[in-house]
Amino acid sequence: MTSKQRLVLLIAIMASSVAFLDGSVINVALPDISDELGGGLVTQQWVVDAYLITLGALMLLAGSFSDLFGRKKILWTGLVGFGVTSVLCAIAPTSELLIVSRALQGVAGALLVPSSLALIIAAFRGAAQGKAIGSWTAWTGISFVIGPLVGGFLVDAASWRLIFAINVVLIAGTLWLLSRLELDERRDTSIKLDVVGAVLCSVGLGGVSYALIEQSHLGWHNPLIYLTLIGGIISLVGFVWHEARTAQPMLPLSLFKIRNFSVGNLATVSIYAALSISTFMVIIFIQQVGHYSAVQAGLSFLPVTIIMFLLSPRFGALAGKYGPRFFMAAGPVVAALGFLTFLNIDPAVSYWTHVFPGVIIFGLGLSMTVAPLTAAILGVVGEKQAGIGSAINNAVARIAGLLGVAMIGIVTGSTLDFDGFKRGIVAMVALLLIGGIISMIGISNTALVREES
Repeated sequence: MTSKQRLVLLIAIMASSVAFLDGSVINVALPDISDELGGGLVTQQWVVDAYLITLGALMLLAGSFSDLFGRKKILWTGLVGFGVTSVLCAIAPTSELLIVSRALQGVAGALLVPSSLALIIAAFRGAAQGKAIGSWTAWTGISFVIGPLVGGFLVDAASWRLIFAINVVLIAGTLWLLSRLELDERRDTSIKLDVVGAVLCSVGLGGVSYALIEQSHLGWHNPLIYLTLIGGIISLVGFVWHEARTAQPMLPLSLFKIRNFSVGNLATVSIYAALSISTFMVIIFIQQVGHYSAVQAGLSFLPVTIIMFLLSPRFGALAGKYGPRFFMAAGPVVAALGFLTFLNIDPAVSYWTHVFPGVIIFGLGLSMTVAPLTAAILGVVGEKQAGIGSAINNAVARIAGLLGVAMIGIVTGSTLDFDGFKRGIVAMVALLLIGGIISMIGISNTALVREES
């Protein structure tokens, strides 16, 4: 690995980690946020999903930004924007302003992930690319999993507001490294931004999410709920219709003609929905029902961080050499077995008996899955579409997460009690198994060779 490749990998990891960390660090702070600002489970869901709605909807457009204006410039803009909106979140006096600030934070976050991952796709080839993606996956996955731990210390030591303020330190370091990177980028100035598509996607996701979250206290019979749901679905259908007909779509449907790309993204939906539900639900449950402190709740997932750090690069390299199908099929099954152990939990919530065994098994399954999944999808996308290809996959993952969190109330009820928690576990297991089955049936088991779409 050359010095420039090491710098590219470090920048990509740090820039993406900002967005991933903020997607999970919030979970341990949710009980304190609802205690201070009010709103219960609905506020907790919105604080998470306001960020994911704009992140998922605009990440596709951000992929085009990356190809049009250059990855370095878009990374710089995203990092500065994320720093400013993090400060707004930290000082928000009401739940409404916090939710709006989280939505703006998602806009900035959308600029970070596709551009940083596209840097890796352009800088590495062959097995080295699979290993680099594995390292990126390991570290960004670690940032996602370690978020509750970092957040727990900050919440217990001072205030939930510090979980946003701390972003500024990581952003400053990433900007300094980015200033040292020299790139000879080929920018495609012929690209036209698909603003209509971005609006349709944002309205659709927002409408569906609103209906799924607010139905818990307004009811499905409320006109605001079913009209919003219908409007959201119509907007999403209109989005697909528009993308199929516009000359330069932000979602190039032609990419889905590539088998591993389409099947891999389909598997991503179920796997990342389960992952987002788990980190949201388990962290809140062991605090509100098991009476764990925020630090204890964050520490509960620390073994996953260690396992991913040790194993994700290895599984990424193995997938690059032998093909991704086995790992993508077996990984979700192993992770599902881990969650099944949570069905033995009782209201006392003993960590070593009820939580630790499942966390260990889940960590192994997640390490087997994520790097091969990412590599299988992006390894078949041509360099010219690396930005939009990575944007699509990450947008699918974020959208799956936001819909999973939005639907928690349907599965668990308006409060996350003991019985609702177990129903949520069963739903997570089902989603993971579906992801494994999709991978086994649909993924082409070949070593990762790049194709032009």
